[in-house]
Amino acid sequence: MVAGDVDNADQLGSFLAERADLLIRRWVSLAAEPLRGRMSEAELDSELREVFPVLVTAVTSGSRDTRAEAYGPLRAMLEQMSRSRARLGFTPTETAAAVFALKQAVFEQIDQGDNSGASVADVVAFSVLLDALGLWTFECYARAREEVITQQAEQLLELTTPVVKLWSGVLAVPLVGTLDSARTQVVMEKLLEALVDTGAEQAIVDITGVLAVDTQVAQHLLKTVMAARLMGAECTISGIRPQIAQTIVDLGIEFGDITTKASLADALLHALRKSGVDVVTRSNNRMG
Repeated sequence: MVAGDVDNADQLGSFLAERADLLIRRWVSLAAEPLRGRMSEAELDSELREVFPVLVTAVTSGSRDTRAEAYGPLRAMLEQMSRSRARLGFTPTETAAAVFALKQAVFEQIDQGDNSGASVADVVAFSVLLDALGLWTFECYARAREEVITQQAEQLLELTTPVVKLWSGVLAVPLVGTLDSARTQVVMEKLLEALVDTGAEQAIVDITGVLAVDTQVAQHLLKTVMAARLMGAECTISGIRPQIAQTIVDLGIEFGDITTKASLADALLHALRKSGVDVVTRSNNRMG
């Protein structure tokens, strides 16, 4: 880095430091506008007052590359801010605007003729710098949102894949919707955990609510059944509707010696009998 760059950086850093309070107050005011009251100015003021001196320190280092080591603490703070915004449900625009608003605050000082100590080249370079930092917050926001969506998807899988105790020693996993590799893994894990916790010897996988059964879905079901067997439990597949039965035959899918039943009631009756429970059906005859 040449001496001129260092001098310019010092001048720009001095320009920002000398007007810190004025710039921060205007920055907070501008950054609060797109948030529409979803975050108080007091909270925003506290947050941006922590960011501003770290920004000034990075600028004073003489580097204009936001990937440089001098910008590490600033990037970390902006990443934390972006992740917090993402988890609170703010939009990408609202998040990045917190950075871009400082550019307007600085430009307003320039328009008012208060640009002593900062050349036009310095201001242009600072504008480019803020653009890069704004993009960085956007990238951090996107990553954080992906994490949130992934976590929500995992939680949804947990909620839509319950393991139900139907009788002593009899468990059931009612499936609804589609069955893919990720969901199959959740089904197996939850079923195996329940088998260990309860010591059940009969398990029912009910596919009444599964939209369609193809070769891939059948393979997932077979994996689940085999996993249950390895834990010492007999697994029955129920909910084989006529349309699904026809599809299975047309695809040439073989379930081998796996017990299948048309309904959950039939599967429960089978499991109870396998468990040694006698089921007696009572019929009430009424005289006309």
